[in-house]
Amino acid sequence: MKKQVLYLLIAAPFLCLGWGSCREHPAQKSENAETAGGWKKYEKNPVLGGDLGTIFDISVLHDQPGDFEMFCSWRPQRSIALSTSGDGLSWTKPVICLPFNDSSGWERDVNRPVVIRKDGKYHMWYTGENDSVSAIGYAVSEDGRHFRRIGASPVLAADQPWEKKALMCPHVIWDGEAKLFRMWYSGGEQYEPDAIGYATSKDGIHWEKYAGNPVFRNDTTHQWEQDKVTACQVIRRKNDYLMFYIGFKNIDYAQIGMARSKDGISNWERYTGNPLIKPGLAWDSSAVYKPYAIEDGDRWLLYYNGRHNNMEQIGIAIHEGKDLGF
Repeated sequence: MKKQVLYLLIAAPFLCLGWGSCREHPAQKSENAETAGGWKKYEKNPVLGGDLGTIFDISVLHDQPGDFEMFCSWRPQRSIALSTSGDGLSWTKPVICLPFNDSSGWERDVNRPVVIRKDGKYHMWYTGENDSVSAIGYAVSEDGRHFRRIGASPVLAADQPWEKKALMCPHVIWDGEAKLFRMWYSGGEQYEPDAIGYATSKDGIHWEKYAGNPVFRNDTTHQWEQDKVTACQVIRRKNDYLMFYIGFKNIDYAQIGMARSKDGISNWERYTGNPLIKPGLAWDSSAVYKPYAIEDGDRWLLYYNGRHNNMEQIGIAIHEGKDLGF
Protein backbone atom coordinates (compact mmCIF):
# COMPACT_ATOMS: atom_id res chain seq x y z
CA MET A 1 0.00 0.00 0.00
CA LYS A 2 2.78 2.41 0.90
CA LYS A 3 4.57 1.68 -2.39
CA GLN A 4 1.36 2.45 -4.32
CA VAL A 5 0.90 5.76 -2.49
CA LEU A 6 4.54 6.67 -3.08
CA TYR A 7 4.18 5.89 -6.78
CA LEU A 8 1.13 8.13 -7.09
CA LEU A 9 2.85 11.01 -5.32
CA ILE A 10 5.82 10.78 -7.64
CA ALA A 11 3.86 10.15 -10.82
CA ALA A 12 1.00 12.62 -10.33
CA PRO A 13 2.85 15.72 -11.62
CA PHE A 14 3.70 13.85 -14.83
CA LEU A 15 0.28 12.40 -15.58
CA CYS A 16 -0.66 15.58 -17.44
CA LEU A 17 2.49 15.76 -19.53
CA GLY A 18 2.58 14.09 -22.92
CA TRP A 19 -0.31 11.67 -22.40
CA GLY A 20 -3.28 14.04 -22.21
CA SER A 21 -4.56 17.24 -20.69
CA CYS A 22 -5.41 17.84 -17.05
CA ARG A 23 -9.03 18.84 -16.52
CA GLU A 24 -10.26 20.42 -13.34
CA HIS A 25 -13.16 18.50 -11.86
CA PRO A 26 -16.36 20.59 -12.16
CA ALA A 27 -16.91 20.46 -8.40
CA GLN A 28 -13.49 22.02 -7.85
CA LYS A 29 -13.93 24.82 -10.36
CA SER A 30 -13.78 28.19 -8.57
CA GLU A 31 -15.59 31.43 -9.39
CA ASN A 32 -12.28 32.90 -10.54
CA ALA A 33 -12.09 30.25 -13.27
CA GLU A 34 -15.27 31.75 -14.72
CA THR A 35 -13.90 35.31 -14.93
CA ALA A 36 -10.71 37.27 -15.61
CA GLY A 37 -9.45 40.85 -15.34
CA GLY A 38 -10.76 41.45 -11.84
CA TRP A 39 -14.39 40.64 -12.63
CA LYS A 40 -16.47 38.44 -10.34
CA LYS A 41 -19.93 37.05 -10.96
CA TYR A 42 -22.63 38.32 -8.60
CA GLU A 43 -23.44 35.70 -5.98
CA LYS A 44 -27.20 36.09 -6.44
CA ASN A 45 -27.24 35.51 -10.21
CA PRO A 46 -29.41 35.31 -12.20
CA VAL A 47 -31.13 38.61 -11.42
CA LEU A 48 -33.90 38.35 -14.03
CA GLY A 49 -35.50 35.32 -15.66
CA GLY A 50 -36.85 32.22 -13.93
CA ASP A 51 -40.61 31.91 -14.32
CA LEU A 52 -40.58 34.90 -16.72
CA GLY A 53 -39.00 32.66 -19.35
CA THR A 54 -36.08 33.62 -21.56
CA ILE A 55 -34.96 37.22 -21.05
CA PHE A 56 -31.82 38.40 -22.81
CA ASP A 57 -29.78 41.09 -24.62
CA ILE A 58 -30.03 44.11 -22.37
CA SER A 59 -29.36 47.84 -22.49
CA VAL A 60 -29.04 49.71 -19.18
CA LEU A 61 -29.37 53.42 -18.36
CA HIS A 62 -27.90 54.76 -15.13
CA ASP A 63 -27.71 58.54 -15.14
CA GLN A 64 -28.04 59.20 -11.42
CA PRO A 65 -27.65 57.28 -8.13
CA GLY A 66 -30.53 54.95 -7.33
CA ASP A 67 -31.97 55.11 -10.83
CA PHE A 68 -31.40 52.09 -13.09
CA GLU A 69 -33.48 51.23 -16.16
CA MET A 70 -32.95 47.96 -18.02
CA PHE A 71 -34.42 47.40 -21.48
CA CYS A 72 -34.43 43.70 -22.29
CA SER A 73 -35.68 41.20 -24.85
CA TRP A 74 -38.56 39.11 -23.49
CA ARG A 75 -38.78 36.11 -25.80
CA PRO A 76 -42.11 34.58 -24.65
CA GLN A 77 -43.75 37.97 -25.26
CA ARG A 78 -41.83 38.58 -28.52
CA SER A 79 -41.31 42.11 -27.21
CA ILE A 80 -38.93 44.56 -25.55
CA ALA A 81 -39.60 45.22 -21.88
CA LEU A 82 -38.45 47.59 -19.15
CA SER A 83 -37.32 46.64 -15.66
CA THR A 84 -36.12 49.11 -13.01
CA SER A 85 -33.85 49.00 -9.98
CA GLY A 86 -32.67 51.19 -7.11
CA ASP A 87 -29.31 49.49 -6.70
CA GLY A 88 -28.58 47.85 -10.05
CA LEU A 89 -28.79 44.40 -8.48
CA SER A 90 -32.46 43.73 -7.65
CA TRP A 91 -34.89 44.30 -10.52
CA THR A 92 -38.64 44.72 -10.89
CA LYS A 93 -40.76 42.44 -13.04
CA PRO A 94 -40.46 43.67 -16.65
CA VAL A 95 -43.25 45.57 -18.37
CA ILE A 96 -43.55 45.64 -22.16
CA CYS A 97 -42.53 48.98 -23.65
CA LEU A 98 -42.28 48.02 -27.35
CA PRO A 99 -44.49 45.14 -28.52
CA PHE A 100 -44.05 43.04 -31.65
CA ASN A 101 -45.84 44.14 -34.81
CA ASP A 102 -46.98 41.28 -37.05
CA SER A 103 -48.54 43.67 -39.56
CA SER A 104 -45.21 45.29 -40.48
CA GLY A 105 -43.91 42.12 -42.11
CA TRP A 106 -40.45 42.40 -40.52
CA GLU A 107 -41.18 42.62 -36.76
CA ARG A 108 -42.68 39.27 -35.84
CA ASP A 109 -40.24 39.49 -32.91
CA VAL A 110 -38.55 42.63 -31.57
CA ASN A 111 -35.46 42.33 -29.43
CA ARG A 112 -31.81 43.34 -28.85
CA PRO A 113 -32.38 47.05 -28.09
CA VAL A 114 -30.08 49.90 -27.26
CA VAL A 115 -31.55 52.97 -25.55
CA ILE A 116 -30.01 56.39 -24.99
CA ARG A 117 -31.44 59.60 -23.53
CA LYS A 118 -31.07 62.78 -25.58
CA ASP A 119 -32.94 66.10 -25.63
CA GLY A 120 -35.44 64.94 -23.03
CA LYS A 121 -36.43 61.78 -24.93
CA TYR A 122 -35.56 58.11 -24.94
CA HIS A 123 -34.22 56.90 -28.28
CA MET A 124 -34.32 53.16 -29.01
CA TRP A 125 -32.79 51.23 -31.87
CA TYR A 126 -33.83 47.61 -31.93
CA THR A 127 -33.84 44.41 -33.97
CA GLY A 128 -36.92 43.30 -35.85
CA GLU A 129 -37.05 39.71 -37.09
CA ASN A 130 -39.15 37.36 -39.16
CA ASP A 131 -38.37 33.84 -40.35
CA SER A 132 -35.84 34.91 -42.96
CA VAL A 133 -34.32 38.32 -42.19
CA SER A 134 -33.39 40.72 -39.40
CA ALA A 135 -33.20 44.50 -39.61
CA ILE A 136 -32.86 47.51 -37.30
CA GLY A 137 -35.74 49.81 -36.37
CA TYR A 138 -36.04 53.08 -34.45
CA ALA A 139 -38.52 54.22 -31.81
CA VAL A 140 -38.76 57.12 -29.34
CA SER A 141 -40.44 57.75 -26.00
CA GLU A 142 -41.01 60.61 -23.61
CA ASP A 143 -41.20 58.43 -20.49
CA GLY A 144 -39.22 55.30 -21.37
CA ARG A 145 -42.36 53.21 -20.83
CA HIS A 146 -44.22 53.71 -24.09
CA PHE A 147 -42.27 53.81 -27.36
CA ARG A 148 -43.64 54.81 -30.75
CA ARG A 149 -42.02 53.66 -33.97
CA ILE A 150 -40.48 56.20 -36.32
CA GLY A 151 -41.62 55.00 -39.72
CA ALA A 152 -42.93 51.64 -40.85
CA SER A 153 -39.66 50.40 -42.35
CA PRO A 154 -36.27 49.53 -40.88
CA VAL A 155 -33.74 52.35 -40.64
CA LEU A 156 -30.91 49.92 -41.41
CA ALA A 157 -31.10 46.67 -43.40
CA ALA A 158 -28.67 44.18 -44.91
CA ASP A 159 -27.48 45.22 -48.37
CA GLN A 160 -23.76 44.37 -48.35
CA PRO A 161 -22.30 40.92 -49.08
CA TRP A 162 -20.80 40.47 -45.60
CA GLU A 163 -24.13 41.35 -43.97
CA LYS A 164 -25.87 38.44 -45.74
CA LYS A 165 -29.51 38.57 -44.54
CA ALA A 166 -29.32 39.87 -40.99
CA LEU A 167 -28.53 43.12 -39.18
CA MET A 168 -29.05 43.12 -35.43
CA CYS A 169 -27.65 44.10 -32.01
CA PRO A 170 -27.28 47.87 -32.56
CA HIS A 171 -25.26 49.91 -30.09
CA VAL A 172 -25.54 53.70 -30.46
CA ILE A 173 -23.86 56.68 -28.82
CA TRP A 174 -24.36 60.39 -29.46
CA ASP A 175 -21.19 62.23 -30.48
CA GLY A 176 -21.81 65.80 -29.39
CA GLU A 177 -18.65 67.14 -31.03
CA ALA A 178 -19.42 65.67 -34.45
CA LYS A 179 -23.20 66.09 -34.01
CA LEU A 180 -23.71 62.48 -35.07
CA PHE A 181 -25.28 59.28 -33.83
CA ARG A 182 -22.65 56.55 -34.09
CA MET A 183 -23.81 52.94 -34.41
CA TRP A 184 -21.97 49.64 -34.14
CA TYR A 185 -24.08 46.73 -35.35
CA SER A 186 -23.75 43.02 -36.09
CA GLY A 187 -24.31 41.50 -39.51
CA GLY A 188 -24.29 38.07 -41.14
CA GLU A 189 -26.22 34.90 -40.45
CA GLN A 190 -29.74 34.99 -39.04
CA TYR A 191 -29.09 32.57 -36.16
CA GLU A 192 -25.93 34.35 -35.00
CA PRO A 193 -24.31 37.20 -36.99
CA ASP A 194 -20.65 37.06 -38.02
CA ALA A 195 -18.93 40.43 -37.54
CA ILE A 196 -19.40 44.05 -36.46
CA GLY A 197 -20.03 47.02 -38.72
CA TYR A 198 -20.25 50.78 -38.18
CA ALA A 199 -22.61 53.54 -39.39
CA THR A 200 -23.38 57.20 -38.65
CA SER A 201 -26.51 59.35 -38.75
CA LYS A 202 -27.47 62.96 -38.14
CA ASP A 203 -31.08 62.21 -37.23
CA GLY A 204 -31.14 58.56 -36.09
CA ILE A 205 -33.21 57.62 -39.14
CA HIS A 206 -30.96 57.96 -42.18
CA TRP A 207 -27.72 56.04 -41.76
CA GLU A 208 -24.48 55.96 -43.74
CA LYS A 209 -22.54 52.72 -43.49
CA TYR A 210 -18.77 52.88 -43.17
CA ALA A 211 -17.02 51.99 -46.42
CA GLY A 212 -14.48 49.79 -44.64
CA ASN A 213 -17.01 47.51 -42.94
CA PRO A 214 -16.85 45.26 -41.08
CA VAL A 215 -14.70 47.16 -38.57
CA PHE A 216 -14.27 44.21 -36.16
CA ARG A 217 -13.90 40.58 -37.20
CA ASN A 218 -13.14 37.35 -35.38
CA ASP A 219 -9.47 36.55 -34.69
CA THR A 220 -8.90 32.96 -35.73
CA THR A 221 -5.63 32.83 -33.76
CA HIS A 222 -7.66 33.04 -30.53
CA GLN A 223 -9.68 29.86 -30.15
CA TRP A 224 -12.31 31.42 -27.90
CA GLU A 225 -13.44 33.79 -30.72
CA GLN A 226 -12.35 31.82 -33.76
CA ASP A 227 -15.85 31.53 -35.26
CA LYS A 228 -17.62 34.89 -34.84
CA VAL A 229 -17.62 38.22 -32.95
CA THR A 230 -20.93 40.02 -32.34
CA ALA A 231 -23.19 42.14 -30.16
CA CYS A 232 -20.80 44.79 -28.92
CA GLN A 233 -21.14 47.70 -26.54
CA VAL A 234 -18.82 50.66 -27.17
CA ILE A 235 -17.96 53.22 -24.48
CA ARG A 236 -16.23 56.48 -25.32
CA ARG A 237 -13.40 57.23 -22.90
CA LYS A 238 -11.08 60.23 -22.67
CA ASN A 239 -8.42 58.84 -25.00
CA ASP A 240 -10.06 55.88 -26.73
CA TYR A 241 -13.13 53.71 -27.23
CA LEU A 242 -13.68 50.62 -25.12
CA MET A 243 -15.59 47.68 -26.59
CA PHE A 244 -17.18 44.74 -24.81
CA TYR A 245 -18.18 41.98 -27.23
CA ILE A 246 -19.15 38.33 -27.65
CA GLY A 247 -16.65 35.88 -29.08
CA PHE A 248 -17.84 32.52 -30.41
CA LYS A 249 -15.62 29.46 -30.23
CA ASN A 250 -18.33 27.76 -32.27
CA ILE A 251 -21.94 28.51 -33.07
CA ASP A 252 -23.13 27.43 -29.62
CA TYR A 253 -20.26 28.37 -27.27
CA ALA A 254 -19.92 32.10 -26.57
CA GLN A 255 -17.85 34.13 -24.10
CA ILE A 256 -17.28 37.84 -23.40
CA GLY A 257 -14.16 39.86 -24.19
CA MET A 258 -12.87 43.42 -24.35
CA ALA A 259 -10.98 45.54 -26.93
CA ARG A 260 -10.07 49.19 -27.48
CA SER A 261 -9.47 51.58 -30.37
CA LYS A 262 -8.31 55.19 -30.66
CA ASP A 263 -11.15 56.16 -33.02
CA GLY A 264 -13.70 53.41 -32.36
CA ILE A 265 -13.35 52.18 -35.94
CA SER A 266 -9.87 50.91 -36.73
CA ASN A 267 -6.85 49.20 -35.17
CA TRP A 268 -8.71 47.42 -32.40
CA GLU A 269 -6.44 46.05 -29.66
CA ARG A 270 -7.74 43.07 -27.73
CA TYR A 271 -7.29 42.68 -23.99
CA THR A 272 -4.67 40.01 -23.39
CA GLY A 273 -6.69 38.46 -20.56
CA ASN A 274 -9.72 37.66 -22.77
CA PRO A 275 -12.20 36.13 -22.31
CA LEU A 276 -13.40 38.14 -19.31
CA ILE A 277 -16.62 36.23 -18.61
CA LYS A 278 -16.93 32.50 -19.25
CA PRO A 279 -19.75 29.99 -18.81
CA GLY A 280 -20.23 28.71 -15.27
CA LEU A 281 -21.65 25.60 -13.67
CA ALA A 282 -25.37 26.27 -13.46
CA TRP A 283 -27.68 28.88 -15.04
CA ASP A 284 -24.99 30.14 -17.48
CA SER A 285 -23.26 26.81 -18.15
CA SER A 286 -23.83 26.67 -21.93
CA ALA A 287 -22.78 30.17 -23.05
CA VAL A 288 -22.62 33.84 -22.00
CA TYR A 289 -23.81 36.62 -24.31
CA LYS A 290 -24.47 40.34 -24.88
CA PRO A 291 -22.41 42.36 -22.40
CA TYR A 292 -23.51 45.78 -21.21
CA ALA A 293 -21.19 47.49 -18.70
CA ILE A 294 -21.82 50.66 -16.70
CA GLU A 295 -19.88 52.58 -14.07
CA ASP A 296 -21.60 52.65 -10.69
CA GLY A 297 -19.61 54.78 -8.25
CA ASP A 298 -16.26 53.11 -7.67
CA ARG A 299 -17.16 49.90 -9.45
CA TRP A 300 -18.35 48.52 -12.76
CA LEU A 301 -21.47 46.41 -13.27
CA LEU A 302 -21.45 44.23 -16.37
CA TYR A 303 -24.84 42.80 -17.31
CA TYR A 304 -24.97 39.75 -19.54
CA ASN A 305 -27.29 36.91 -20.47
CA GLY A 306 -26.28 33.38 -19.66
CA ARG A 307 -27.68 30.27 -21.30
CA HIS A 308 -28.31 26.83 -19.83
CA ASN A 309 -29.53 24.54 -22.62
CA ASN A 310 -32.37 26.55 -24.21
CA MET A 311 -33.01 28.93 -21.30
CA GLU A 312 -31.42 32.41 -21.16
CA GLN A 313 -31.46 34.65 -18.08
CA ILE A 314 -29.72 37.86 -17.04
CA GLY A 315 -26.83 38.05 -14.60
CA ILE A 316 -24.19 40.52 -13.45
CA ALA A 317 -20.41 40.54 -13.15
CA ILE A 318 -18.87 43.13 -10.82
CA HIS A 319 -15.48 44.86 -11.04
CA GLU A 320 -14.47 46.69 -7.86
CA GLY A 321 -12.59 49.86 -8.78
CA LYS A 322 -12.89 52.05 -11.87
CA ASP A 323 -9.55 51.03 -13.39
CA LEU A 324 -10.06 48.05 -15.67
CA GLY A 325 -6.33 47.72 -16.31
CA PHE A 326 -6.83 48.37 -20.01
